[in-house]
This record gives sequence, structure tokens and C-alpha cells, in this order.
Amino acid sequence: MARLGVLSVLLVCGLAAANVVPFNGDPLSDEFIDYINSLGTTWKAGRNFQKNTPHSYLKGLMGVHPGSSSVRPPLKPIDATNADIPKEFDPRTQWPNCPTIGEIRDQASCGSCWAFGAVEAMSDRICIHSNGEVNVRLSSEDLLTCCESCGFGCNGGFPGAAWDYWVKKGIVSGGAYESGQGCVPYAFRPCEHHVNGTRPPCDEPSGTPECVKTCQKGYNKNYKDDLHFGKTSYSLDSDVKAIQKELMTNGPVEGAFTVYADFVQYKTGVYQHVAGSALGGHAIRILGWGVEDGTPYWLVANSWNTDWGNNGFFKILRGNDECGIESQISAGIPK
Repeated sequence: MARLGVLSVLLVCGLAAANVVPFNGDPLSDEFIDYINSLGTTWKAGRNFQKNTPHSYLKGLMGVHPGSSSVRPPLKPIDATNADIPKEFDPRTQWPNCPTIGEIRDQASCGSCWAFGAVEAMSDRICIHSNGEVNVRLSSEDLLTCCESCGFGCNGGFPGAAWDYWVKKGIVSGGAYESGQGCVPYAFRPCEHHVNGTRPPCDEPSGTPECVKTCQKGYNKNYKDDLHFGKTSYSLDSDVKAIQKELMTNGPVEGAFTVYADFVQYKTGVYQHVAGSALGGHAIRILGWGVEDGTPYWLVANSWNTDWGNNGFFKILRGNDECGIESQISAGIPK
């Protein structure tokens, strides 16, 4: 599936084209990392992916289908009430009894980011709206394999459709590969996307497993009884204060943006696109916001395990719709 078209169809990078420096070399080279850092921008690059990682593998991680902007839940009206917006907000400290907020998952060698961003935010919101009494990890596997209206599984999907599916069909629980957690755990093993480590190497992009509406052996519920439903689903306007109020009130949301070659080398600081070409659309979980050295940012959780970036998290420029980060946000309220 061609993903480069996502640049024009789905999202537009917020940084002015005149400020983006071209780079024609290998985006996984040490030279590219040094080149980014030489620009003196608001973030630092470093070695995340191994030099010999196939570029097809990188593109395969970008699982937001180019047509996803037309498959979105209804737009939530902007609340005209003036909210007291703090300078910084971190849901991990706001709701300490909700452990899923601070977790980083691993989509492995599957373009399932659209499913991961959704179930991660849904899990957070179930806990938040139950005042910490219900802690569940919704199954990315169940959503990935069983939602026919969500797109093409590991070959890309529609984040907004995932939230509609939660309301209409429900999603069961399920943790990571071989975790034994929940009804339907993830089918793909964690792998070393990046530097050498204890995990096995990642394979080429994988095909989507079959939908199996049966809980794993030994789980104490049947599939139907384990379903968790959303009450409502909606999209958010790209208004910064509206997004901030949503995060403060209801918890993390799912967002999507265009990934450029420089993003895969992110380590610290506030990311903004400075070099490299587009790889495709990627879905993530937006947690909160803050200001670092005078630069406003969104705090975001990625799904490429904790070896990538800043222990799996990253910051991205806030208020400029950087790479479309504020243009395609989906959310909902649990039932």
C-alpha cells in the first residue's frame, strides 16, 4: 500500500517549508544524526534503529491509512467556557491510580499503531472515569483483527473508526504477547526495532491474524462477557485549548501525524520536522503538555517499545499543528 500520499491527503507538517533543510543521504546513517544535531533545533537525535533496518520496515510501522481523514467520528462542539489551562499537565501524576497511562506498548512488525493508540487511550479513560476502580488493558489484537470497518489491519487503519467500533461492538481485554493478561493478548512478540538488546530482531511487516472471538485458555471470562464498550465517540477540532481541556477532563486521546525520516532518530527535546522525507501517517497517544526551554510541547506516548526515543515517549511542538499532530484527534467516553 502506498503511504507517501498521506502527506498531501491526510496531514500537513506545520513547519514552514522554507525552514526544512533537505537531506539526500541515508536517513539511518550516523551522518544524518550528526546533520540533525548540527542544525541546533529544539531536539536531539540519536541512534534508535539499527543501520541495516530495511526502509520498508520503517514504512510498515506507519499504520494510518491515507483515507483516514474521511473516516472520523462526529466533531465534538468546542466548549465556550473559559477553562483555567495550566502551564503543564501530566496525567501520570494527575491520575496516579491508573497505571496504563504510563505504559509503553510495542506494536512489533505490524502497522497497527491505529489500534494501539486507540486501546491505550480507551484503557486510560476507563480507569479515569471509574475513579481508579477499573484497571483494564483493552486488547489491541481484538481491535486489530475484528474491526472490519477500521481498515486493513497490519496494513493500515482508520483511528476514528476504532472509536466508533468501541461504542458499537465493544473490545475485550488483552495484554502484551505471552503476557497471560486478559482475554486476547497481542499475537506479535516484542522485538528489537532499534539498538541491540535482549529481544529478538524484528521481522518484515506482518500479515494480519484472523479474528478469534474466544478468550485464551485459563481466562476467567468468556469473550462476550469480557467486552468493554464506549458510550460515545467523537473527533476534536484542532483548537489547542479545546484539546487541552479534553485531556484535563477526560484523559489521553489518540492522535495522528506525518512521520518524517528525522523523527525515527528522536531522543530528547521538543521534536519538530527539520530534515528528511515523509515515511507515512502514524497514530499515537497524546497525554498532556508543557513547556521546555521556552518551547511549548505535547507529551506523547509512542508504540515502538521503551528502547525508542525517551523511554518510549516524545515531545512535539504544540500550537503550530506540527506535522498535523493537532488535526486528527479521536476520543470517546467509556460506558
